[in-house]
Amino acid sequence: MPHRRTILAGGLGLLAASTARAAGAVVRVDDPRLDALIDPSAQLRTLFDDGRWCEGPCWAPGLGGLVFSDTKANRIRVLAEDGSAKTLFDPSENGNGNALDAQGRLITCEHRTRQVVRREADGTKTVLADAFGGKRLNSPNDAVVATDGAVWFTDPVFGITQPEEGILAEPEQAARRVYRVTAPGSSAAGVEAMTDALDQPNGLAFAPDGRTLYVSESGASLNPEGGRAVMAFAVGPDGRLGPPRTFAAIEAGVPDGLKVDAAGRVYAACGDGIRIFAPDGTALGRIAMPTAAANLAFGGSDGRRLFVAAGHAILAIDLRVAPRG
Repeated sequence: MPHRRTILAGGLGLLAASTARAAGAVVRVDDPRLDALIDPSAQLRTLFDDGRWCEGPCWAPGLGGLVFSDTKANRIRVLAEDGSAKTLFDPSENGNGNALDAQGRLITCEHRTRQVVRREADGTKTVLADAFGGKRLNSPNDAVVATDGAVWFTDPVFGITQPEEGILAEPEQAARRVYRVTAPGSSAAGVEAMTDALDQPNGLAFAPDGRTLYVSESGASLNPEGGRAVMAFAVGPDGRLGPPRTFAAIEAGVPDGLKVDAAGRVYAACGDGIRIFAPDGTALGRIAMPTAAANLAFGGSDGRRLFVAAGHAILAIDLRVAPRG
């Protein structure tokens, strides 16, 4: 039987006590293996609460700390280690998901322009993807950089159907797909459709060995009869995807952002918090949030911090181990 416990004490060390509010985080333990991941003395802290809809957290020390999108406010901000938040880009073209490439350059999915872009060291912006088959993309949502440098991204319709997240428009694409940009930014770059098997693909992340791609199916957010699950695709030697299988069904809300740690555990931002799964799909437990969790990122000076974008706020909790290897 699952049990609940309240995490009462401890600290993040990221912000001074005067600037970060701590609260007891209720952790539901479904499997005792979760105890090796989350210290009972950890605390959930609110680091920032002045947003409209926070998304796409990305630990980027070279840019000043935790980069995140405030999608509905149309800006991208960075939360520094001293607790201050400053604006990096305003407007951000209703930026959503963010990722870093191997050179530390920021890659952003823009709803308003319906593009995936990369910010260069000189401040210019390179468009990595804006169309497929001669038609505009829907509204790129989240991105991940594979070990070979290819940029994978999801393309649901949220940014063209939600008036505060972009510009309302009819989809030009016949499907909502996962795409791959090979050799991004070079003359050899190309946008490839990798799968159209999901209704509304959302967050995505690779297993540590790169042989599995996890993608959130968030169809139920627009259609009550739509899907709500974390799906898994086998990745072949050529990078092609096998058929989808259900990795984890989500019974309440829909899964959004995903992350995978060095041990292969899958973290899913959901309506009731951060759900954590073992590599075999076993539910390990859940970290409850005060509002729906949209996305998450690992970071901090020792790599043990889990940052969560949840509504108007950015929260964080320390883990026992560094999720990244």
